[in-house]
Amino acid sequence: MSLSRKLAIFPFLVLLLVLVYALVQRETPAPGVQVAGIINGADTAWMLTATALVLIMTPGLAFFYGGMVSKKNVISTMLQSFICMALITLLWVIIGFSLAFGDSCGGIIGNPFTFFMMTGVLHSAPWKLAPTIPLVVFAFFQLKFAIITPALITGAFAERIKFSSYLLFILLFSILIYSPLAHATWHPDGLLYQLGVLDFAGGTVVHMSAGWAALASAIYLKKRIEPAHAPARITYVLLGTGLLWFGWFGFNAGSAFGANSLAGIALATTSTASAAAAFTWIIFDALKGKKPSAMGTCIGAVVGLVGITPAAGYISIPHSLAVGIISSLVSNAMVDWRSKTSIDDTLDVFPCHGVGGIVGMLLTGVFATQTINPANTTGNGLIFGETRLFFIQSATMVGVSLFVFTGTILLLRLTNWITPLRVTEEEEEMGLDRSQHAEKL
Repeated sequence: MSLSRKLAIFPFLVLLLVLVYALVQRETPAPGVQVAGIINGADTAWMLTATALVLIMTPGLAFFYGGMVSKKNVISTMLQSFICMALITLLWVIIGFSLAFGDSCGGIIGNPFTFFMMTGVLHSAPWKLAPTIPLVVFAFFQLKFAIITPALITGAFAERIKFSSYLLFILLFSILIYSPLAHATWHPDGLLYQLGVLDFAGGTVVHMSAGWAALASAIYLKKRIEPAHAPARITYVLLGTGLLWFGWFGFNAGSAFGANSLAGIALATTSTASAAAAFTWIIFDALKGKKPSAMGTCIGAVVGLVGITPAAGYISIPHSLAVGIISSLVSNAMVDWRSKTSIDDTLDVFPCHGVGGIVGMLLTGVFATQTINPANTTGNGLIFGETRLFFIQSATMVGVSLFVFTGTILLLRLTNWITPLRVTEEEEEMGLDRSQHAEKL
């Protein structure tokens, strides 16, 4: 029996068990739960739309990354994003939602049996922080965040990771790193939520976690045989950026959990920061003697979107300009620094997503104001003369960074022990499209 068949036996058995459970399970409403009277139709319609917008970001990311790699690795790179929509959805339905948003176990992780196999989700009361939309809508909105986070990491180890090992790694990452972070940050009983950390749409949970995991992966997997290459399709990068920018309005404005003024604020700050960052990137490149490029414009726009994510619903529009400009300058400098090191972060995931998330988290502690969002009970930012919020954001940045980087190294070692992470030199030279999937562009 071939190795690929042997590796497929266990997940196939899991799928069979899931099928059996699905056939015998019966959904019954919890006693005394009445939800119809508190559900708002406009809020629900917007959140259904936002959920679809966030999902389209993952195909957008596939085009964004796929256009940057060499021609022989385009399909494999794009598939690494697409497969997250399948694998992480299954995980989320089985235990992922429970781990992230189930009954809190010490503020660190959710009880995996709270919503096991989504039991009770259709008839339970709405989520406490999203009281006007059905719980099932909240659950599947959050799923889209869980999907794109491991997909973001793929840019760091593109062109050299074995597909089966990648599947195992993202499964472990989602269970042991993403879910605890989501629970700690966004659950009302979560450790970071209780401390007063502000993360409107995922600066910590999504971008910092993906960025630090990317850095750990790039270091662990070491350099490619041929680190330099010409991007296969810059037009793919432009298309991917457009889809990401479009979907990001669901990402950030959807995190208001309603068709309300806060969603409008988040949409406005998101638009402004991304535009400022895109223009700043090419201007900074021009100051360094480079020509303004499509790649630079696209990367800058995405960096601005990353930077504004944690702050989108907490800061003013003028301050979002500052977030976009600062995020772009810092990430641009980090890309230059990374290129002078031996770290082969193929598509600069850490300088853009990791550092962009860090800058966004810290600037939330600088610019956040309770005038914009009264639900912010932690306090105002540093620019308003208060220090508590900035200290909390800074301490969280350090703690999360250590947790994700160390945890990812351990998961990479565990995965590599079970099945080798890297393809062989011959497979890498052939290209992952052919060696891993028997396909070509």
